[in-house]
Parts: sequence; structure tokens; C-alpha cells
Amino acid sequence: MVLTLALGGVGGILFHELHMPLPWMIGALVFTVVASLSGAPLVRPKRLRLYMVPVLGVMLGAGFTPEAIRHASEWVASLSMLLVYAVGITAMVSYYLVRVAKWDPATSYFSASPGGFGEMALLGEAMGADDRKISLNHSVRIMLTVLVIPFWFKFFEGYQPGNMGALGNMADIRLKDAAILIACAVVGYYVARRLRFPAAQLLGPTLVSAIVHMSGLTEARPPQEIVALAQVVIGASIGCRFLGISLRDMFGTMVQAAGITTFMLGAAYAGAWTVSYFTGLPVNTLWLAFAPGGLAEMTLISLSLGIDVAFVSVHHMVRVIFLVAMAPIAFKLLKGVLERAEAASKG
Repeated sequence: MVLTLALGGVGGILFHELHMPLPWMIGALVFTVVASLSGAPLVRPKRLRLYMVPVLGVMLGAGFTPEAIRHASEWVASLSMLLVYAVGITAMVSYYLVRVAKWDPATSYFSASPGGFGEMALLGEAMGADDRKISLNHSVRIMLTVLVIPFWFKFFEGYQPGNMGALGNMADIRLKDAAILIACAVVGYYVARRLRFPAAQLLGPTLVSAIVHMSGLTEARPPQEIVALAQVVIGASIGCRFLGISLRDMFGTMVQAAGITTFMLGAAYAGAWTVSYFTGLPVNTLWLAFAPGGLAEMTLISLSLGIDVAFVSVHHMVRVIFLVAMAPIAFKLLKGVLERAEAASKG
């Protein structure tokens, strides 16, 4: 794990010095992906990631101010469109994977649904799907989205990185505030885990932190040094998902996943443009809210770009919870259609 974090840290420092978007996460991701595919003896920092993701949840919750919540009624149209997009994209991509890529129905469905990475792999395995193929597909989806979105916003939309300094430094935080933030992370995670929330390590701390900050108990946020470390750990975790996979073995699946991700990003932009046209909400904010990335990763991107974190995070939470909750039922409803498509592809 030391080598993994060292590589991730070097990548983060290099990308930070080059003024790249979201440098700590993307730098760590790029360096560890290259090392993983080269056969380096890396170890995925699973346990450390478990400790770092709640930090992001606490940071997210701090962004839920009374002013932000007052605008929540304006989000109904975008949340509704998001669910339509999520259902439609899952159905279309599932059908494509069965009919064209000739994957089995279960693997196709759970690879197509942009829900939680771990949850989709576990549910798919329980339904008899190829969990390795599902995991690889979602890994590529998350990796490409994390790489494409920040660079697109920086070089084509002219966005500059958000002010991470607004988070404060470790030396400035009071002991009382630090204790409250730690309590938000610990209590939020364990309550969400007991309630079996998807992405419990992020959702729980986010909800508890939001309640605490809106009640006025504290205005403190996690210090920027801890947030940067969390980015390195999350970036390295994504990169290490490619451990033990050769380029030859993953080429076919990666090509399919890259094509699917491109289609999802395009569909997300179309949905964002449609909602923006009717509501006047910024299309770039909506695209970030609709993009098929991971919950933690997309939240970090919104923070780094200085885009409405509460809006983006709520949309991704709703997407993940909805897709995970509906996955078993939706798969049973689509199974007949996918099986007929599978038979047609073999005929």
C-alpha cells in the first residue's frame, strides 16, 4: 500500500504543479492505472478509502446551507429528468450489450445501470452475471468520466479550479469543531450502514453533517490537507481496480465500456440541455449532475470546479439510491426482452 500511495502522491503533486483540473485525484488515478497495467505490485487501499470517503461526506454536508435548501423546490424537474435518463440509458445500453456485444442478459443489465459500483457487481453476481466483467465495465466508466469531465470544463468551458483554500487549514480548526466533524463521519457511517443505505460511507456522513451545519452547531469544514489526501486515496483506488488485468485481456471489454461511457455522457448532456431549456438552470451544472460518474468522484469534481455541490451531490445520491433499489425489480421486468434479444443475436 505504501507504493500505491507514494505513486498516487507523486501523480497528485505533478498534476498540481502543472495546474491540471482536480490534480490530486486525477494525478493519482493516471499514475496507478499505468502502474497496474504494467504489473507493478500495488495494493488497493480499501480500508484507507473507507476512512477517507466519510471525510467527503462531511464536506458535502457542510454545503447544505438554508439558502441552498430554499432552492430545492427548483430541482423537481431536473430530478425527474434524471430518473427518466437513468431508466432509459440502462434499458438502451442493456439491449445493445446483449444484441451487439453478445453479453448475457444479467451481465448486460448490471453493466449498463450507472448505479453504485460495488452494489451493481454484488447484485449482478447474485443474478448469475459475470461480476468481473461488470466490475471492469464500471471501472472504465468511472475512470473515463473522471478524466473527461474536468478537462472538458477547463479547456472548453473556461472553468478555473474552485478555491480549495476556502476549506481552511488543519492548524486553523478548533478542537471542538474537529470533534463535531469526526462525530458526523463516525455516527453517519454507522447509522447508514445499519440502515443498509447504498454508499453508506458517503451518504450517512453527508446527511448527518447537513443536519449539524444547518442547525448552526458548527460552520467548520474538513481541512484542505485531509481533502487532498482523500482525493489521492480515491484516485489510487480507481487505478488499482485494473490490477491483474492485462491490456490484451481487457481490450474488448474496455472498448465496449468506452463506447458506452461516451454515449452516456452525450445522453447526459442532451438531458441537461433539455432541462436547462425549460427551467433556466445552468446547463453545465446539470450536465455535471447527470454525468455517469461515481458519487464520491463527481462530488469532488463539482467542488474542484466551484459548481453547486449541494445540487450535484443530491442528484447523484438520488440516482444511486434509485438504481440500486430498483435493480432487482427492473432486471426481472427487462429479462424477457433481453433474453429474446440474446436469442436473436444467436440466430
